[in-house]
Amino acid sequence: MPVAILYMDAEIRPNRSLSKRGFLILIGVVTAANVAAATVFLLNGASLVPIFMGLDVAALAVAFWASYRSGRVIERVRVDPAEITVSIETPKTAKTVWSSATAFTRVTRLCDEEDRVVALGLALSGREVRVAASLSPGERRAFGLALEDAIRQARRHRT
Repeated sequence: MPVAILYMDAEIRPNRSLSKRGFLILIGVVTAANVAAATVFLLNGASLVPIFMGLDVAALAVAFWASYRSGRVIERVRVDPAEITVSIETPKTAKTVWSSATAFTRVTRLCDEEDRVVALGLALSGREVRVAASLSPGERRAFGLALEDAIRQARRHRT
């Protein structure tokens, strides 16, 4: 059985700047501050304010939960001599969102007035898919150059 040659097998994971430990510390501090403030409001007769402060902490926890959940989604870009594939992978599923022949696919860039790469994509015959959206503009530029290089090497392999 022939071994498949991959010129690129990149996993792009969204960055989450707050670790789970940091999240627990943040929620603990916010909860403590809200309990202290809620106690003051209760002592002054404002009995509904602590309910809304509790909802505030719950909303913050739900927002972080959603952020961490979206952080588990992986975008995978593979380049081999025959084709380029882009897939979205979660812990439960994997879905191919793009597949095209290496020989005819090109990398597209959308840059702003300061020449930062705002969007990076793959294009073929009027179709286009955006890739590396979770990267910063500098990382996106470097990824685009690496992707172009991988495509160039794959095309050379075919000849």
